[in-house]
Amino acid sequence: MELKISPELRAKLDRLAAQQGRDVESLVREALERLADYDEWFLRQVAKGVAAAEAGDLLEDTDVGQRLEDLIRRTQRRS
Repeated sequence: MELKISPELRAKLDRLAAQQGRDVESLVREALERLADYDEWFLRQVAKGVAAAEAGDLLEDTDVGQRLEDLIRRTQRRS
């Protein structure tokens, strides 16, 4: 596979690779793997959400608000 990138992006990749003590190719390969893994995860989550919605498994807006408040409270306690 061949990929054309801008000189600006190449310079960024060169800097990052140098800072990490690795070659640009391994940096790009890791970035692409992370992107592909994330996209696969995201699409699975969307499919789960669509299936739940189609099954009628939805939250009322007040339930969403309460869950967010609980999450914020738990997060603040950890800080």
